[in-house]
Amino acid sequence: MTKTPEIREFVVAENQDNLRLDNFLVQACGDVTRSRIHTDMESAQVLVDGKPRPKGFRLKPGQAVQYQPTILAEMSAEPQDIPLDIIYQDEHIAVVNKPVGMVVHPAVGHPDGTLVNGLLHHFRDLKEVGEDPLRPGIVHRLDRDTSGLLAVALTAEAHRHMADQLHEHSMGRTYIALNWGRWPEDKGTLTGDIGRHPRFRQKMAVVESGGRSATTHFEVVEDFGFVQLCRVELETGRTHQIRVHFAFKGHPIVGDSMYGEDKRARGIHNLDRRQADQMVRDTRRQLLHAAELRLIHPATGEEMTFTAPLPADMEHVLRGLRAED
Repeated sequence: MTKTPEIREFVVAENQDNLRLDNFLVQACGDVTRSRIHTDMESAQVLVDGKPRPKGFRLKPGQAVQYQPTILAEMSAEPQDIPLDIIYQDEHIAVVNKPVGMVVHPAVGHPDGTLVNGLLHHFRDLKEVGEDPLRPGIVHRLDRDTSGLLAVALTAEAHRHMADQLHEHSMGRTYIALNWGRWPEDKGTLTGDIGRHPRFRQKMAVVESGGRSATTHFEVVEDFGFVQLCRVELETGRTHQIRVHFAFKGHPIVGDSMYGEDKRARGIHNLDRRQADQMVRDTRRQLLHAAELRLIHPATGEEMTFTAPLPADMEHVLRGLRAED
């Protein structure tokens, strides 16, 4: 039976006056990529007041937008021979040091080449672990451009055990982050419910209602005046939690293209142009690294701690900052 594409209907709000059509749809459809929207526009699958319009068309309040996204073929996760930095493994669990730029599991826009594809090649029985066929063995995630440690369950029992640890906050995760500006105190706790951004659906935000509680602890370990290196402990594990909490408090992670607003941050934190330009040249992603992972082994009950050194790009930035002192 052929599946009929859904038709999504929207009305342009007053605060969306003069917004480009493609930007409007990216905001309105958090599950559809910009490139897919552009492709669908070329096939007249986007209408404004009943007429096809180009991606740069400027909208006016009250206009009706109809969009019929192309139905994508159902995705699957298949084994691929991808080199992985597996720092620990036994018959129950594995711990991987994920590099920058690697997506954890297949999704729209990233159907393969992910960590899961590599794991399925290394661990042939992994496909049966967990309930989601696109995320076998995965109990927690890292953003594509966040590097560092990630635990993988290799059995159904290990998966349940580690999922419980996450739920009970007994799995410890420590990150190293470089943020813009100076915190008023050397350590603190950040709170605020996190949910989908009310306007930009591809982003998360601290929200007043409809979010999930989130707690982030930080401690400044090195102060460079206009940026600080922090040790960050997650008490909860919401999507983009550290990035959202730090940005909400006015200290976004350096290099974070989604939440960082680097130009604004550089302006309000008294950077001279030479320092700011050098920071931008040295930064290709959010400078956030999952440096330490603590868990209870699901079979033995042993408390285990794993560490991963800072990757080369973060070390390079820090060497430059230290040379300025």
